[in-house]
Amino acid sequence: MSSIRIVSFLILFASASTFTIFAQSPSPKKRPNIVYIMSDDHGYQAISAYGYGLNQTPNIDRLAKEGLLFTRATVTNSLCAPSRAVLLTGKHSYINGKIDNEAKFDWRQDNFAKILQAHGYQTALIGKIHMDGRPAGFDHSAVLIDQGEYYNPNFIINGKKQQLQGYVSDLTTDMVLDWIDNRDKEKPFCVLYHQKAPHREWLPALRHIAKYTQMKFPEPATLFDNFEGRGTAAKTAEMNILKHMNWAGDNKIPPAMMDELGLKEYMNWDKAAYTNNLGRMSAQERAQWDSVYQPIMEDFKAAYPNMSQQELMQWRFQRYMQDYLGTVAAVDDGVGKLLDYLQANGLEENTIVIYTSDQGFYLGEHGWFDKRFMYEESLRTPLLIKYPKEIAAGISSSALVQNLDFAPTLLDYAGVAAPKDMQGQSFRKLAAGTDSTWRDAAYYTYYEYPGIHMAKRHYGIRTDRYKLIHFYYDVDEWELYDLERDPQELKNVYDDPAYANVKSEMQQKLEKVRKEYKDSDANDQKFLPENKINRQAKN
Repeated sequence: MSSIRIVSFLILFASASTFTIFAQSPSPKKRPNIVYIMSDDHGYQAISAYGYGLNQTPNIDRLAKEGLLFTRATVTNSLCAPSRAVLLTGKHSYINGKIDNEAKFDWRQDNFAKILQAHGYQTALIGKIHMDGRPAGFDHSAVLIDQGEYYNPNFIINGKKQQLQGYVSDLTTDMVLDWIDNRDKEKPFCVLYHQKAPHREWLPALRHIAKYTQMKFPEPATLFDNFEGRGTAAKTAEMNILKHMNWAGDNKIPPAMMDELGLKEYMNWDKAAYTNNLGRMSAQERAQWDSVYQPIMEDFKAAYPNMSQQELMQWRFQRYMQDYLGTVAAVDDGVGKLLDYLQANGLEENTIVIYTSDQGFYLGEHGWFDKRFMYEESLRTPLLIKYPKEIAAGISSSALVQNLDFAPTLLDYAGVAAPKDMQGQSFRKLAAGTDSTWRDAAYYTYYEYPGIHMAKRHYGIRTDRYKLIHFYYDVDEWELYDLERDPQELKNVYDDPAYANVKSEMQQKLEKVRKEYKDSDANDQKFLPENKINRQAKN
């Protein structure tokens, strides 16, 4: 048994006496187990089942081959912590209070894990949660601190800080399998298996660095987007790969080499990120890392003085993709390990396995990295689900499901009624193919402005064909996109006379949706930066 397995087993054994036993239904074994896998910033373009040709994810693809792939799943707020709060509560950010990464999350409010726990499920949260406070609703928790670290990371395990030796994606996977292995076999379980990767600053596992740093990836058609035909928001955002990505922390150029070449920090934590992230490695790990990355950086040092801005952008894009997709590889390894475990232990038929991300991510589209916007690459998230008892193999759905729907869906599978104040809806029947009725518009809000990357505040709706966005606060601008004719969202047709009827219909639909979800201009005002002190005082 590995050291991780020993530690996890001892923790579970020591805390077993504190677990609360709840009344169960007459046949708990018939209720499905739930494994909810959420990675961080994993764009759907970086899953080979979606057909973009960037990389290969054979294990995540197994979920598509053996279950259901959603092609237009979306989030309600494309930001890490708010997305997790929506997952837990089944409520929009302005209702659960976690509007951005800075706002506090109140663990006293209800969440689906608490409800499952109260109905006889044993529950665990393992990996990244990115919210302060001890997670409530879980018999066992082993969570990363804040964003977490890739190498030899610190975890808070049932309230106690502990540094574990190894690579974060592998450690998270092993702890999930240990917990499942040592669970009460007479009770159904639900485990939230949350990977840190592929979140910035993208340090792949050592077993993957030699391969991925030698790969060359296709450039998106909009890598050099000039944003003509769009408004202020896209033009002023600070997430351009050439202009705003960190040299050391992101591209792995050593700080001393930055100084030699006269490269300036864009963010004041650039060099510190490099030093701290690589400083966590053992001497042996660092030597292996340097043996691969040093020659790359020496080649760059020699080429840099004669590189054009276009060549520099292309170089930075490749460096970004190599490390980003390199971290995805270990996530895929973990999914394979989990699926093999479930199969080997007779758990496959009665276990729901979901794979998703907390939001989408820009992989060079529009010249960007990061997320935040309501544009497609950020709004859409991967979603694959396997449950042999109810879901046919190898099917897909274009329904506009959202992360808002996870809580009521998981409760539905467990045979538990969702609270009436949850705003999402169960997609269980949709997944089973027994009912095709679904929402015709997905609603979105974003609040973290001013802030890092400077994506302006906005809200909007996406329908089957169109998208309407309202940017507000320091601007008052509207954007309308015809996703059928303009899937890359390059032309705002809000003021195009040919779309006058569409604009009117979309505005009416937006107002209707806002009313249904209990959102309003008053909420927008409440969450403005100048009202932050008053809001905190009220809380």
